[in-house]
Amino acid sequence: MKSKKTDGFGESHSFLLFTFYFLLWTAVISCRGRESEVPHASLTFSRDVAPILFKNCAPCHRPGESAPFSVLTYADVKQRAQTIVKVTGSRVMPPWLPEPGYSAFAGERHLTAAEIDTIRRWEEQGAAEGSPADLPPAPQPAGGWRLGTPDILIRLPAPYTLRASGGEVWRNFVIPIPVPATTYVRTVEIQPGNPRVVHHALMGVDPTRSSRRRDEKDREPGFEGMDMGDSEAPDGQLLGWTPGMAPFLGVPDKPWRLEPNTDLVLQLHLIPSGKPEPIEPVVGLYLSDRPPAGPAMYLLRLDADQAIDIPAGASNFVVTDSLELPVDVDLLAVYPHAHFLAKRMEGTAKLPNGSEQALLRIANWDFKWQDVYRYGKPVSLPKGTTITMRYSFDNSASNPRNPSHPPARVVAGLRSVDEMAHLQLQLLPRSGGDGVILKEALYRHTLQKTPDDAWAHYELGNALRDRGQLPEAIAELRAATKLDPSHAAAQNNLGTLLEENGNVDEAIRRYQQAVRAEPDFADAHYNLANALRVKGAAAEAVNHYREALRLEPSFAEAHNNLGEVLASRGRIDEAIAEFRDAVRLEPDSAQAHNNLGAALGVQGKFDEAIEEFRRALQIEPGHAGARENLRLALEKKR
Repeated sequence: MKSKKTDGFGESHSFLLFTFYFLLWTAVISCRGRESEVPHASLTFSRDVAPILFKNCAPCHRPGESAPFSVLTYADVKQRAQTIVKVTGSRVMPPWLPEPGYSAFAGERHLTAAEIDTIRRWEEQGAAEGSPADLPPAPQPAGGWRLGTPDILIRLPAPYTLRASGGEVWRNFVIPIPVPATTYVRTVEIQPGNPRVVHHALMGVDPTRSSRRRDEKDREPGFEGMDMGDSEAPDGQLLGWTPGMAPFLGVPDKPWRLEPNTDLVLQLHLIPSGKPEPIEPVVGLYLSDRPPAGPAMYLLRLDADQAIDIPAGASNFVVTDSLELPVDVDLLAVYPHAHFLAKRMEGTAKLPNGSEQALLRIANWDFKWQDVYRYGKPVSLPKGTTITMRYSFDNSASNPRNPSHPPARVVAGLRSVDEMAHLQLQLLPRSGGDGVILKEALYRHTLQKTPDDAWAHYELGNALRDRGQLPEAIAELRAATKLDPSHAAAQNNLGTLLEENGNVDEAIRRYQQAVRAEPDFADAHYNLANALRVKGAAAEAVNHYREALRLEPSFAEAHNNLGEVLASRGRIDEAIAEFRDAVRLEPDSAQAHNNLGAALGVQGKFDEAIEEFRRALQIEPGHAGARENLRLALEKKR
């Protein structure tokens, strides 16, 4: 052997190296030979399997939670060892629908290949218990608040009883949220009340009282169906509960605004168990001591419902939707939604440079395990990115989840036997004004697909109003009311824009149509009262102000404006009562303090009046009326 001298050693050194490697290689071969002759060390539940199950399965598989058996004891696990091997090996459990390797989500519930193999080998070796000393600490008992004691608890007035049998139930419970003033909510934690029969929960808020009216018309608590009415996810939030979901701490610096007289709408998907079951959900609110900072989050939904018409027997019916982003955003979370026939879901982003990025891939959708998927790190998507969803549906007899036997034609709808194709994206725009640009783009896109969608015209009109494009906004709101004359919100908003443009007479007609369509619409009564006041119809205005306040007693502006009308008609005592309510509800309103001072001055109560004028000027130093009234009151007092 000839060796090149590169380090000062001669050929004898090379020989020594060769000898060393030879001996090392021989040792490796020898060890491998012995390893093949010695079986794996015996695996035990306590040392090897329990740590895997406690970490990944115990959130649901323990007493008091949703799963049908516990994994906290050796006896329970050994009894079901073969089942556990089967469902973990097929990756049915733990339930996590997104395919690994495409997107990095927070809180992914995956077992590694090594963990799955450990469970399999343990069962094959006889499922030994092992030493109790090797057993890790058991998870905390079910129940209790995992984020700590909530600031506000919201409960049903009385338990709801789920019937013993029959099909699945979607029940929407409407519960007033007890806050006296504007409040900011950092996050929520939902306790479903009976996780053995509650499959999942969704939460929204409704400031319109329409959900409350639907509740009142239903003989049972809440109202039935997958439609959550006028409730919405507040301020771009995604709020809900599914088995195994860890409570979310909230997006930093993005609490959501909660106003008084707002109703919480909690939709529970319930599965009868064979006996009547009491349901007592509780929602805990965790408050923030400061309002949100920076740009507001926005929920953008891709939607292919208009394309859903699935023939019986079709095994690969595909729908798609795409939207080009008009602004730079960070993608924080996705929430895919479909029903029983959906099979495969894909969400992708094509960036302006032509590259593609997977946002979500689900190869085997299961409606019963839907979830919100939050990215471990926000996904940066620049302006010009095209987001696409592609869903496929299986309406054949070979689909075990098909609710129809034999298969039947399926179209889009709100029943579970209908279908949906939605991909909701939680976006954080880079700039404060970009949310309304996203909203305009979304609803223009919606109207390209469904030009007769009254709600899309309404939402586009609102976006255009917010962008200062008033003629275009009026045109869209007119289109909405033409398509749906009973659309109270569209009639009301159209009225406000017409009034701003000086068309008070038509505005009054629009407000009147709004209150006819929705008699409990406080804002429409208030706007109608303001317009009637402009036209000199003071008595009618008083009636509508009072109706607005009957519906929303904490409506500070309505108290103030009613006080102004009463004062103008010489009813000073009544006016003072309304102004006092206005400043109590909105203590930073300079106008309300000025009005209260003026009414007190009429009664000769100059000391109190002066105090109110000074308070108005503290709030708004440039308030000319308060400054002049203060001067007059001081002169009168001399």
